[in-house]
Amino acid sequence: MQLTEEQIAQNFKDLLSLIKTHIDNERGDNLVDMYNSYSEKVMFAPASGIEHYHNCFVGGYVDHVIRVTKCADQLYALWRGMGADMSGYTREELMFAAINHDLGKIGDTTQDYYVPCPSEWHRKNQGKLYDINPHIQNMSVPHRSLFLLQNHGIKVSQNEMIGILIHDGMYDEANTKYLKAWDKNRKIHNNLPLILHHADHMASQIEYENWKTGVKPAPVKATNFKKKPAASKLSTGKSDAQDLFKGLFGETN
Repeated sequence: MQLTEEQIAQNFKDLLSLIKTHIDNERGDNLVDMYNSYSEKVMFAPASGIEHYHNCFVGGYVDHVIRVTKCADQLYALWRGMGADMSGYTREELMFAAINHDLGKIGDTTQDYYVPCPSEWHRKNQGKLYDINPHIQNMSVPHRSLFLLQNHGIKVSQNEMIGILIHDGMYDEANTKYLKAWDKNRKIHNNLPLILHHADHMASQIEYENWKTGVKPAPVKATNFKKKPAASKLSTGKSDAQDLFKGLFGETN
């Protein structure tokens, strides 16, 4: 699968619009500034390193984030409509956590998280198109997400922090202490992390199905957009999209 340069650029603009729609005031502005400062890393990042996982292609990260945020928005309405207790957190906190849940996949302030896999055997036989960068500090994706946010002075609430930390649900053993607390006083205090996990799982499953059936990624539009920002010029520097497409996907079937 691959996105065109135009789709990659449009997705990035949609991501910025999503932030402006759901994150208010100075914090939203700071988020936009942060994403603009990492625009090239953000636009070209894949969402995973193995093709049968989800969105393992150039631009897959942003496509995934928009889909997760849209799923979270709709699941919030569904849970509320079904009579769930929606107290203890705000809709903005859910949207903030969804937008930034996988931020660590862009890497740190200088290094990319994913680098092209140099082994033709692994690419053809295991679908492993990317390796984790051996030069990046060993850190979980959620922890790196929180590091990047604090590094740019962006405040994160307790609800948002827990949502980002445990959005992988029981797929990550580190989340057991949050999600398998038998003492009623140790249970998570609200359903934000559950909705975010369901949204991430839903989006990832849809993306896997798109890969399995060979369906090209459908445009994912964020809900309730405000006026879109001016178009960003796609970089033609070291991460030129055409070179990346050719190098990674040009000779694959």
